[in-house]
Amino acid sequence: MSAGTVLHIPHGEGGPHAPAPDGAGPFGRRLYWAFADCWTVVRRDLTHLLKQPVNIAWQLGFPIVSVLLFVYVLGSAMVVGDGVDYTTYAMPGIFAMTISFGFMNTAMVVVIDRGRGVTDRFRSMPMAPSAVVSGRGVADVLNAALDLAVLAAIAVVVGWRSGGSPAATLAAFGLLLLLRFALTWIGVFLGLLVPNQEMAGGLYALAYPFAMISSVFTPPSKMPDWLGAVARWNPVSSTANAIRALFGNPVASGGSWVESHAVLMAVVWPVVLTAVFLPLAVRRFQRLSR
Repeated sequence: MSAGTVLHIPHGEGGPHAPAPDGAGPFGRRLYWAFADCWTVVRRDLTHLLKQPVNIAWQLGFPIVSVLLFVYVLGSAMVVGDGVDYTTYAMPGIFAMTISFGFMNTAMVVVIDRGRGVTDRFRSMPMAPSAVVSGRGVADVLNAALDLAVLAAIAVVVGWRSGGSPAATLAAFGLLLLLRFALTWIGVFLGLLVPNQEMAGGLYALAYPFAMISSVFTPPSKMPDWLGAVARWNPVSSTANAIRALFGNPVASGGSWVESHAVLMAVVWPVVLTAVFLPLAVRRFQRLSR
């Protein structure tokens, strides 16, 4: 399937006059087709990914390069605390970094779809207005789950282990996917906001400070005071510290409130980001000129 291909949606399925499922009222009908149309978009995005092996290679190669660079190349020069093995500190940070970088890929995909007319074709079809945005979000979370599976396998190979219980370990990966789910809406919103691919490429400059000015690779307490304050309140830091605690890995907290409540903030930040950017993304999609 080419990038410009859109899966066929039968006329009326997402429109206001769609036939209601048995026993469903007007609200139930709209809700049903919102989910159905969302799944159609998810299938389209996943099928497109499978038809682009270069994208899959990049998606799977980035975690591998990250581990080689930050654990083997730079790891010997990093000190986070007395007696702390840097691999056990860095690997959860690499999990969080990989998840946080993904939202810019989302923005680029949205811009490409707009430039090729795919978005306009979706808007002209009788489908739920939220389906394109929500479908992109679900597809991104599924892609992120694949990234994490590959990265976890690599982490085990290099000697990282989770010291937490199975439930805590699953909760940690759940927090990572929750962060990615929230950041997806920022990517969708930015992708609908910028006019072309050239400007979208410049958005990658936003991802690096967002991911790197955090507790991913070094504790904020070792940074200058003003930079450390930014890093402590970075949502990526909250997720990185939270999963370290759940994995039973070193946290190296500086004692601030946000660091002491990392698990709580790893839930609060994604909820806040989703509450802000999901409506903005849907509204921006609805207001695009035809």
